Amino acid sequence: MQDTIKIQDHGNTRMVAHRGVSGLETENTAAAFIAAGNRTYWGVETDIYRTSDGNYICNHDGRSGRICEVDLVMEQSTLADLRALTLKDKDGKTDRGELKLCLPSEYRKICEHYGKVCVPELKSAFTLEEIRDIIAIFDGYLDNTCFISFNYHNLELVKEIRPEQKCQFLTGEVDDALIAKLAAAGMDLDICHPGLTEEKIAACHAAGIVVNCWTVDDPAVAARLIGWGVDQITSNILE
Repeated sequence: MQDTIKIQDHGNTRMVAHRGVSGLETENTAAAFIAAGNRTYWGVETDIYRTSDGNYICNHDGRSGRICEVDLVMEQSTLADLRALTLKDKDGKTDRGELKLCLPSEYRKICEHYGKVCVPELKSAFTLEEIRDIIAIFDGYLDNTCFISFNYHNLELVKEIRPEQKCQFLTGEVDDALIAKLAAAGMDLDICHPGLTEEKIAACHAAGIVVNCWTVDDPAVAARLIGWGVDQITSNILE
């Protein structure tokens, strides 16, 4: 039976399952989220797009073709059409009928059921009202939710609605100017791991910034980052 790769000494670092346990199950499906729920992960990450009819769907790419035999564009497709898709299993076959794109509400319910922190990535360039809709999906669990995005304005809108909400800005690199900007905005950092050094983590911590990093699947890299004191590691397969 396939399983995650266990990290024996996490120090104070918490593990986040990237798109669920996407190393074992098709990413962003209930199966991947439940696999994370049944393991020791602190958080579970997903991705949220708007659909053409004003709904929301969990998928990483802007279209379905990489994980599905049918290639639909998220923002140009209705929720019903996207939900009708059957996704490929890890072996490339579409013979598991339960492998469907998830609603953010379903993702939230699975995380809450297993006591995991929700880490939803805001993929579309959302409007204020759309951000309000998404926040409402997580209402009642917002203290256990951290929104992340490459789109800084998405996070500004989250903070406009709920100033105390945990948010992490996604980026490939960090410098003193970004650290100061995030600290002033009350946001944290989620960075591609090669952009980190022990000194940069220390500088973030000195400014009160939590540091998450992605996507770490090599135990040796994880051990180094843990030794440097990174707060969170997002991984497809490490636990």
